[in-house]
Amino acid sequence: MILRGTEAGRYCARPDPARPGLLIFGADPMRVALKRQEAIAALLGSGGEAEMRLSRIAAGDLRKDPAILADSIREVGFFPGPRIAFVEDATDGLVDTIAAALKLWRPGDATIVVTAGALAGKSSLKALFEKHPAAVCIGLYDDPPSREEIEADVRRAGLDRIDPAAMTDLVTLSRALDPGDFRQTVEKIGLYKFGDATPLVSAEVAALAPATIEAEVDDLLHAVAEHDGKAVGLLMRRLEGQGVLAVTICIAALRHFRALHVAASDPGGIASGLARARVFGPRRDRMQRQASDWGRDRLETAIGLLLDTDLTLRSSSRAPTMALLERALLRIALTRR
Repeated sequence: MILRGTEAGRYCARPDPARPGLLIFGADPMRVALKRQEAIAALLGSGGEAEMRLSRIAAGDLRKDPAILADSIREVGFFPGPRIAFVEDATDGLVDTIAAALKLWRPGDATIVVTAGALAGKSSLKALFEKHPAAVCIGLYDDPPSREEIEADVRRAGLDRIDPAAMTDLVTLSRALDPGDFRQTVEKIGLYKFGDATPLVSAEVAALAPATIEAEVDDLLHAVAEHDGKAVGLLMRRLEGQGVLAVTICIAALRHFRALHVAASDPGGIASGLARARVFGPRRDRMQRQASDWGRDRLETAIGLLLDTDLTLRSSSRAPTMALLERALLRIALTRR
């Protein structure tokens, strides 16, 4: 049986101990590890690992001794409670061994949990769990987490009272960060709000979210987008003194103006476009004003100039890179409103 999306998330949160096996696979090791940890914790309950009810089996060891898995599902632990035989980083080469263990499995035996990397559509390991009448197969892809999964992470961190705007920012943040980074950020926010009865607000989310670019670069891009030509030179000198490369600033500028372009072009309005561009917190209000001020056509012109500058910076040109970039940013900043 194969589960996808919300169904897969619900199953990992409350797996059925009566099913003999669970396969979790995906290209992103962090996504696989998080779902595997969640499923194992739910199956074992509190203290499961400490009570040695979890048997970890490396794929290499299982290749050398295929009987390890069959022995692990049948062995009787010293402590009572459900048990798990966990096979890590499995491949199609282990399909016969795992299939034999699933065939031997009886109610009361340890649940077989298997993790794997990216599996092809014709993978024999994937087909084994998909076609098994009782086992479960879950494939994890680069889809953003669902609202239900985000709310589960938030509850796990002890965040009971959240302002609707802050929840929207968390959803946006979940699409900008890797799953592990997002979960760590939510846990950090939970620690920050521990003992605080007031609702979580957008400003707190923005303050605790990991920075995506240097603050000085952010200040420079806002100065360019807000036509503050006088500040551009001063901020460029400061960044140059810190050793920031011109290409790094140019990439950040392209990201900023492309986000403005997405917002200005969105048929649902600028606010909807900024959400799609993964902009949240106080930056959102500031960039909303910028997108409204620039308009789509002039933003396309600015992006074209930045693309030309980026190509020149990466070429064999001997022109001083920071001066070249500063000239481009000043031309954009001094664009007539």
